[in-house]
Amino acid sequence: MASIAAASPKLFYCQRRKEMARRRNPPPWNCPALFLLRCGRPAARCLLVRISGDGGAAEANPRDPALPPDIEMLNTSVNAKDGYVGLFVRMLGLDNDPLDREQAIITLWKYSEGGKNCIEAIMQFPGCINLVVSLLKSESCSTCEAAAGLLRTISSVNLYRDIVAESGAVEEIFRLLCQSFLALEVKEQSLCILWNLSIDEKLRVRIANNDFLPMVVKFLDDEEIKVKEAAGGILANLALSPCNHSIMVEAGVIPKLADLFKSNNEGYKIIRKEAKTTLLELSKDEYYRILVIEEGLIRVPVVGAAAYKSFRPQTYSWPSLPDGTEIQQNSRPSKFGASELLLGLNIREKNFNLEETKVNAMVGRSQQQFLARIGAIEMENGRNSQSESSLNQQYTLLPWMDGVARLVLIIGLEDVSAITRAAYSIADASINERMRISFKEAGAVRHLVKLLCHDNEATREAAAHALDRLSVSYVVCQIIEMEGGPDLLINILKDSNTSNSLLELTVNILCRIFDPVHDVKTKFQDKFVDESEKVLIGTSSSQDFDGLSISKTSSVSEGTTRERIIDSDVILRLVDILRTSSPNLQIKVASILEFVAAFEPHVATITAAGINSALDVVFQKGSLDGMDGDDDNALAWNVIEAEEIGLAIAAASKLLAKLLNFEQFCHSIDAMHYVHLLRKILKSNIPLHAKDWVAACLIKLESKFGLASNLGHAIDMEVTLYETIPRLVEQMRTSFADESREAAVIELNKIISRGVMECTRAVAAAGGIFPLVELIKDGSGDALEASLAILHNLSMDSENHAAIIAAGAVPILKRIVLSEGPQWKRALRLLRTVPT
Repeated sequence: MASIAAASPKLFYCQRRKEMARRRNPPPWNCPALFLLRCGRPAARCLLVRISGDGGAAEANPRDPALPPDIEMLNTSVNAKDGYVGLFVRMLGLDNDPLDREQAIITLWKYSEGGKNCIEAIMQFPGCINLVVSLLKSESCSTCEAAAGLLRTISSVNLYRDIVAESGAVEEIFRLLCQSFLALEVKEQSLCILWNLSIDEKLRVRIANNDFLPMVVKFLDDEEIKVKEAAGGILANLALSPCNHSIMVEAGVIPKLADLFKSNNEGYKIIRKEAKTTLLELSKDEYYRILVIEEGLIRVPVVGAAAYKSFRPQTYSWPSLPDGTEIQQNSRPSKFGASELLLGLNIREKNFNLEETKVNAMVGRSQQQFLARIGAIEMENGRNSQSESSLNQQYTLLPWMDGVARLVLIIGLEDVSAITRAAYSIADASINERMRISFKEAGAVRHLVKLLCHDNEATREAAAHALDRLSVSYVVCQIIEMEGGPDLLINILKDSNTSNSLLELTVNILCRIFDPVHDVKTKFQDKFVDESEKVLIGTSSSQDFDGLSISKTSSVSEGTTRERIIDSDVILRLVDILRTSSPNLQIKVASILEFVAAFEPHVATITAAGINSALDVVFQKGSLDGMDGDDDNALAWNVIEAEEIGLAIAAASKLLAKLLNFEQFCHSIDAMHYVHLLRKILKSNIPLHAKDWVAACLIKLESKFGLASNLGHAIDMEVTLYETIPRLVEQMRTSFADESREAAVIELNKIISRGVMECTRAVAAAGGIFPLVELIKDGSGDALEASLAILHNLSMDSENHAAIIAAGAVPILKRIVLSEGPQWKRALRLLRTVPT
């Protein structure tokens, strides 16, 4: 060989290349299956099918005339079947040629697709998974694809998922997917491995806790549909574990999955199903459900086709909008409501001057009723025959327009379970004003009010829960009152057998209906609403659709007035609730009684019902916390309890102040008793904003009963110390407006300038030193002058020196002195009093 190289380098190079080629491409008799694979002909697949035995693929004809004679001979000589599997596994060894390893892994991958028996034949060789995982590091794209494909097939069998995960495949796949340039086939196979592994609950946590989750979310934006489906499948499996929900939401899965679910792309059938599964799992949490609704999707219960059989369209009815607006026509009404259905299906094509919410309500109603009529409703969930218990746990997702219309349709059916679940879904979906108005326009309020007198208590509670959420809207409150809701709610309130949960919901709704703020809005807005309705009606009636014209009429009469529905039984019940309920309910009941007290004939009934004892109960809760923090009888409140008790005391104080306007009530109370209770509350640790009405009520008691001679000075001083000064300090600390902070410090300076030492101590106790130093740093003019004056008074007490220094007053004061501004002398005097 050396002589050949010396004589002719070119000849030596050619012989060397032939030798290397011979080593890389052994004769077919050394490895017949490998030879067939390299032929790139159907014979290779034929042999693999023969090797796999009873594989899933159809066996090709071994006598195919297109096969070369040598390959035909090799096909007929294969009798070992699975005996070649061990040969291929051994060829995966690190000591083999990379090309041989590549051909072996491709062969095993194709062989594994023959079924579970083929996978078991591969897995009987210990360590084969580790060799396959090592091939994921190969620079060859086909090798990586085959290795990932084999791992995908093996991980599809439950028995081998743990083995694949323990071999380090998860970490190697993470490394592979982090590459910026990765072949599409490798990416798809790698994601499918994780899709299979995420079926195991233990492995879900391992996958979700890794930094890989944001990468999966990013793959949802991939252009290739197969990659989207694999990423969606992983997220659908991860969502089955509630512990992964927070991580997934933080990674931003909800907006991306919602967009995919709402997409109308024909090839997105699988990804839409995966997106719906994931979003439904996430929406089991009430907070994440809000995020799903904000993306334009509503969770709707699946009630079964049998429930919709009770749906019957109104016969011989004039067409109308879902909210009760009648559409009149000169011709005869259709017998089965066809004109109304056709109007809804074609409303967008006509030039009706309607709001978008009304149009959406009409289109949604027509579409859902049409599906119910032809029996095609709930087809988005596929045809199934689940049992009733299974259906009670199922939900689907629909876009806003369809979801609102579907829920309104369900609460108009006869199935009690379906109605109850739909009412709770309406409550869940009423997260903002847009959704509340959408349900109002769709006619949900009318159905829910009727359900308040349903025979089933669970249905009544569900309807009350939905109305409670909807009544947050002032517009919906008006509709509830127009539909006769207060009468039904009062009946529930007077029933002594009403459950506590239903009672609380009822009181909440009544509190919003009788809210004095709403009354003020009504007085100022009624005339404008009437004028706008006239304009709308006039404009709308000029447009017609096949002889139809729109005119606004009220579907419900005005009903009884508020004064008439409040009788003595209602007042007795409200006073009893105020006496015995929780602080949260006391707030609402006190607000309703404040509305009732606006009518003088009811004041006598309120007084006779024992309102004094009820107010005592509320005030006693606040007076238990004494002025001394180490009082043994002091009530240890947490933040929520203190807030609720404070709000209840404030509501009771407003009610007391309202009742003090009537002489018949004033003659029935012990003024000194209330003064004693309110003074103790003023010194307690209830939230500061709750003390406003307590202070106002104290001052009103003082003036009403002429207590200025013996208690006037004490009451004024306590109001100043425990309400005014802390409020001004809080305003200085928390206000973002410079004008508000400056006004607070100027008013505080007027109080301090009276020379009362207790006021100065109250400023220090309320934490006023730090905001004062901030105002000295940033303020100017009168505000700076007032801040320096207050801080100088505080510096007279040596106990405040440490706080003044800690607040950073010394360098600020030195800067003012050096600047020789208008306040430099006052700053200098302050510096002399503080040890520096």
